[in-house]
Amino acid sequence: MREIIAILRGIDPEEALPICATLIEAGITRIEVPLNSPSPFASIEAMARTHGDAARIGAGTVLTAEDVARVRDAGGRMVVSPNFDPDVVAATLAAGLESYPGVLTPSECFAALKAGATALKVFPAFQMGVDGLTALRAVLPTDARLYMVGGVGPDAFRDWVAAGAAGFGIGSSLYKPGDHPRDVAPRAADLAAAHDRVLG
Repeated sequence: MREIIAILRGIDPEEALPICATLIEAGITRIEVPLNSPSPFASIEAMARTHGDAARIGAGTVLTAEDVARVRDAGGRMVVSPNFDPDVVAATLAAGLESYPGVLTPSECFAALKAGATALKVFPAFQMGVDGLTALRAVLPTDARLYMVGGVGPDAFRDWVAAGAAGFGIGSSLYKPGDHPRDVAPRAADLAAAHDRVLG
């Protein structure tokens, strides 16, 4: 499974299935629907029901334990947040889902790891920068997995990975609301190829 999380912010249920299928065909099989999208749980449920065997479907911008329960009930398997909230992480783990809380500082990173986060979403990654990630990795546990989100692109994948990134969350450069699958397909293919050149 490639270490890319496709962020489908703003997608609606009518677009969800064809866009999801396009991403899977390109080999991108971690897909999140942010909860500030139109009818996000309907999109998650449709994608999980139709493509749950081929992809790991989840939700982004998850801010409450109540929303975690709704993600679980919709068939989602990942919970991604822009922030670290210990109650959200605890609810996610209790529901048997993967937890990706948003962090930026060392204190947030260590707190999220202590809470049991599956991996860390470094957001916004452009604010930390490659040098900041290098410094952070020097003090974090070696098995901590960091996904860089916000202002990252395939041209810099090699630099981020060299600094200690495990993967990436990619949003608007991959999908914008209203995009047709034929628009997304070449972007997804290019993204998968860039990933493979760096991460194999």
